[in-house]
Amino acid sequence: MIDLDFTDQIAQLRSTFGEIVAVIGVDRLEAEIAELSEQAGAPDLWDDPEKAQQVTSALSHKQSDLARITGIRRRLDDLEVLVEMANEADDEDSAREAADELAGLQKTLADLEVQTLLDGEYDDRPAVITIRAGAGGVDAADFAEMLLRMYLRWAEQHKYPAKVMDTSYAEEAGIKSATFEVDAPYAFGKLSVEAGTHRLVRMSPFGAAGKRQTSFAAVEVIPLFEETEQVDIPENDIRVDVFRSSGPGGQSVNTTDSAVRITHLPTGIVVSMQNEKSQIQNRAAALRVLQSRLLLLQKEQEAATKKELAGNITASWGDQMRSYVLAPYQMVKDLRTEYEVSKPDDVFDGDLDGFINAGIRWRKQDND
Repeated sequence: MIDLDFTDQIAQLRSTFGEIVAVIGVDRLEAEIAELSEQAGAPDLWDDPEKAQQVTSALSHKQSDLARITGIRRRLDDLEVLVEMANEADDEDSAREAADELAGLQKTLADLEVQTLLDGEYDDRPAVITIRAGAGGVDAADFAEMLLRMYLRWAEQHKYPAKVMDTSYAEEAGIKSATFEVDAPYAFGKLSVEAGTHRLVRMSPFGAAGKRQTSFAAVEVIPLFEETEQVDIPENDIRVDVFRSSGPGGQSVNTTDSAVRITHLPTGIVVSMQNEKSQIQNRAAALRVLQSRLLLLQKEQEAATKKELAGNITASWGDQMRSYVLAPYQMVKDLRTEYEVSKPDDVFDGDLDGFINAGIRWRKQDND
């Protein structure tokens, strides 16, 4: 005889959902959608393509947020009906379905609750992530490439648009550095907790057999600002160098000098781009990232704020925030939150939500 009783769990989910809705402000969200819809319907909208893209993108994101809330409310109602039907029909399949849906709703609300903690000044921005190989030679370069794939897989799983903007390949294997953009709401708020030094311990595929190798890679995360917020950069403050794009092993992948490196002379900030098709596109992409970095510096008041937002990372011993251990045992552990899992392969395949959510909660508690 089946006797499902999820009364307390459903009541807790409804309470949590009510708190989340109050924080998000559904009335405000609906008003923003109405305003953006009016702008999107303007006959002259596409006279300014950049502004039109911003309006339509913002509208799509707001509509998705509202649809998510509406969907959760409907799922809560349906869960109660499903439990009742399972009990009345004494149906094991319906009981399993109800239990699975309860677990799914608990995870969905936990993820949404974490998002309400993203209330920092820049948390709602897209993100630009730079990964650099640290100490550890060729193993570190290989580790940096593993991290790049990990974050791109995470973005893919969440259907977040991600674009690699620049890659500097190492001579033997892996990468020296890579920069990529994740163009999604709250990408910076989520990924900023990934900033820091990551450590890998494994049996090296490049060194002597039977020896463990420890290598490091640094992850830097900055918010990407809108065109209208960018700072003006005098032409005499920058040096622009063009060079030929290259692939693994230094082999040319482009027969023209389309890659661009911009150096901001007053600060020494260097930004390179090579993954667009033309020199003009690479220059525009590099300039946008440079402007985001400069605007960030302009708004930072203290060195502590700078470290929190952009990172001051040495990628060596004593500075790591997460360890990926592949030998002699299997484990990935965040040293700040103590969150850990025993399946590194899943993590390297993009299963990062547990670490990101734990990091967001840890940061919020640490700042309160």
